Amino acid sequence: MPDKRTHRGAHPEDAKLFSARYLNNLRSAVADYSLLLSKGYAQKSTLKLVGDRFSLTDRQRLAVMRCGCSDAQLATRRANEVKVAELGAEPIVVDGYNVLITTEAALAGAPIFRSRDGCYRDLAGIHGSYRKVTETIPAIEISAKCLQDLRIESALWLFDSPVSNSGRLKTIIASLAEENGWPWQIELLTNPDVKLIETDITAATGDSDVLDKCGKWTNLTAYIIATAIPDAKIIDLSIP
Repeated sequence: MPDKRTHRGAHPEDAKLFSARYLNNLRSAVADYSLLLSKGYAQKSTLKLVGDRFSLTDRQRLAVMRCGCSDAQLATRRANEVKVAELGAEPIVVDGYNVLITTEAALAGAPIFRSRDGCYRDLAGIHGSYRKVTETIPAIEISAKCLQDLRIESALWLFDSPVSNSGRLKTIIASLAEENGWPWQIELLTNPDVKLIETDITAATGDSDVLDKCGKWTNLTAYIIATAIPDAKIIDLSIP
């Protein structure tokens, strides 16, 4: 069936699955999951063990997986993070889908999870095809306003060329950037993660795999949501 969604909103069960009733269990699950990863246990078996222990659904397990990380991962991410306020007038490279989709989800009222490393993450997935939704243009405009407020010199947005409709999205963003004078470039790459990891420029991303391998990174999505989307449904699954 064709994808007819017009919003990047919550799953019908999210209000129940991430209600106050389950928060203590979810936070405990993130803590246990992170502890076992720190001891060297494999991610897949650890998630199953923790998920079974707390009787978590698939979406709850996905949230735990996206919010947890080992102590070593946490230390690396903290050491390489450039605080948004410290960016100054310098260029950045933006993990396009990572930033855009989470911002869209926040605007649509989907649950946004504060993870152990401080990143804001969602449960949305594009599954090989990106669909423009009601929140797409507002998300781009909000991102632009935040980058302007931060006085970012220029932004290189990277998107996955294998994802269907990436070309259309590039055209939309390029048109908006030209109309508004935003100092942006947009590139489609087979695997943007490679450039995000190898670049000397600060990467704006919350992708766990990239964070563990890249140099400097900044938590742009968290800044956008915290400053420009005050009604976002933030669920804090971070642990001390």
